[in-house]
Amino acid sequence: MHIVLVNRWPRFDDDEDRWDNELTRYEEFLDHDRHRISYVVDALGAEGVLVDPARIAHYVQVEDVNDFDLLRSAVEEVVEKAGPVDRLIALSEFTLEIAARVRVELGIPGPTPEEVAVYRDKVRMKEVLAEAGVRVPRFAGCADAEQSVAFAAATGYPVIVKPVDGAASIGVHRVDDEATLRELLPTLDLSRYEIEEFVTGVVHHVDGFADARSEVPFQVASVYVGDCLSFGSGSPLGSVVLQESELRARIEEFSRECIAVLGLRDTPFHLELFVTASGELVFLEVGGRVGGSEVPHLLNKLFGVNLYEACLRTLSGESVELPPKQGDPSGGWLVLPKPDGLPLRVTRATPMKPTVPSVWRELVPRPGQILEPGGSYDALHSGRFILLHEDQRQVTEDMLRIIETFEFEAEQP
Repeated sequence: MHIVLVNRWPRFDDDEDRWDNELTRYEEFLDHDRHRISYVVDALGAEGVLVDPARIAHYVQVEDVNDFDLLRSAVEEVVEKAGPVDRLIALSEFTLEIAARVRVELGIPGPTPEEVAVYRDKVRMKEVLAEAGVRVPRFAGCADAEQSVAFAAATGYPVIVKPVDGAASIGVHRVDDEATLRELLPTLDLSRYEIEEFVTGVVHHVDGFADARSEVPFQVASVYVGDCLSFGSGSPLGSVVLQESELRARIEEFSRECIAVLGLRDTPFHLELFVTASGELVFLEVGGRVGGSEVPHLLNKLFGVNLYEACLRTLSGESVELPPKQGDPSGGWLVLPKPDGLPLRVTRATPMKPTVPSVWRELVPRPGQILEPGGSYDALHSGRFILLHEDQRQVTEDMLRIIETFEFEAEQP
């Protein structure tokens, strides 16, 4: 089998501080002796491919792997130099749809744009679930501005306006009145946006793996501390793994139903949902990829499951048996975002391990380090923490303690 892997992530597993993408061990999870393995990368992605070059069938570096024309040309070069491609694998959420289009253009087997849409297009996924009777927020595409205004009037403010193919809350807007909505809509590419009902509830997420039959052999439910939208405005964001309860059982069953209805197969997933004050479960969105931030590291530590490994081995034709979860541990992760006014030089950031014993890993910038603009949850922030404990309540308390006591100072460079 000739496999092309598209990579846009660096890897920091040899760094004493950073652990980002340490679980994406392509050299270990893809059999470079049994298969021919080629890579298409950008500059950062080149730092994440640690395979002996002699074991690589062909290697192409482009400026941006998320540029359709560049990716298609790169894969065409791979075909020319190393032969027909049997699998085109992309793990980044931002590359899934582009890779699907390249598959169709070049006749490569694998998920098509229509199949990918159920876990990339936020309108399509809700259409499919709503047709099956799953509770989703009321929603509509934003292609017609006046229809969007009418939708908001009928639904009631606030409403949420967001990209249909976005991630990490990038480009998401909470709109509280008609005047603000009318001001916002002309600034957007409305063909790429949707408008939806604002659902009041606590946001939870479920991370797991869907097998070839759209069944879920492994999943972990967590409750957010803070919310992704507020993180973009400077508020902390984290989550805590739920321990055994009636709510957790309901969330896991809800997740199984959504995955089955959407038909996700042979893929990790990250599903988000609301739990309202009355206990109703409302679908928010799903991604056919490994959860972001510290999620994969926490789950690998708690349960011995590397979702990247499961994905790569499955897509390369191996039979993967995910181990049953042992015990009922908890844990969590927390990101304290960068302050405004970047770039800034850090003058003080207090490590929390000495005072919060449940902290397993922490990434606290050292004095003199520069915090740069940009990046997602796995960038260098004011502080990043992974916590482990046998008691969910203790994890939550420790997380709140970090938020309350963490000290950070920075100055203009």
